[in-house]
Amino acid sequence: MKKAYLFPGQGAQFEGMGKDMYESNRIAKDLFDQANEILGFALTNVMFEGSAEDLKQTKITQPAIFLHSVIRAKMAGDGFKPAAVAGHSLGEFSALVAAGSMDFKNGLQLVSQRAQAMQKACEATESTMAAILGLDDKIIEDICAEIDEIVVPANYNTPGQLVISGSTPGIEKAVEKLKEAGARRALILAVGGAFHSPLMEPAREALASAINATNFKTPVCPIYQNVDASPTTDPELIKKNLIAQLTAPVRWTQTMQNMIKDEINSFVEVGGNGKVLTGMLRKVDRSLETAAI
Repeated sequence: MKKAYLFPGQGAQFEGMGKDMYESNRIAKDLFDQANEILGFALTNVMFEGSAEDLKQTKITQPAIFLHSVIRAKMAGDGFKPAAVAGHSLGEFSALVAAGSMDFKNGLQLVSQRAQAMQKACEATESTMAAILGLDDKIIEDICAEIDEIVVPANYNTPGQLVISGSTPGIEKAVEKLKEAGARRALILAVGGAFHSPLMEPAREALASAINATNFKTPVCPIYQNVDASPTTDPELIKKNLIAQLTAPVRWTQTMQNMIKDEINSFVEVGGNGKVLTGMLRKVDRSLETAAI
């Protein structure tokens, strides 16, 4: 049986995340304490005691989910034996650290820089995202292309669920057109900005130099990356795709389909609330074995 480990992105956070691990496991406590020192502030205070609203801040959410996922993988010890890994957006960084392509410190620093750069890009332009359910991807893509504002597909989450991203006026226009086209649901999301769109270009530029300056190693197994949904172990290609990811769509549906084609038949979601990615996976193929740690 070939087992893949999946790492969630924003949206998998929950109040009190990691507190149980901190109090019961020495490896976890050491990594949490290291993270506070690396970041220069007590992230654990927000993770353990903060409200849901506190955890929604991009500068908190991204390092918190990264830390939670990486520690979960570390706690698995010798039981962590992936045939492949993948991460949804931010989760790609967690996957790369868990698979040995990056060390913990570099991974956390990059995630923190990514979060801050994305937050800054969000503040520069009024922008948002919307979830579209019940329409073919091609119809959504065509309608996005017709809008006279920046509006693009951002997250191909499952068959029949695609998130679009762009300027607020553009998203509002697209939502109306998509409803007219027969979308079962077209809902503007409560997010900070237009992630995975051209409006994240300032963040991509800010992070590119940091990623290029970071030492990446060959991971212990292939990683299926968001940009092309294809497996690779090439450190230079991993870097290139990681940079491109900020302005390109997350091809998660295609990633899951490709993993299944490659005879991966068991999937474990690592970190977060343990429900986001396995829930999406069941909409691709209900027969697969899924678990969470």
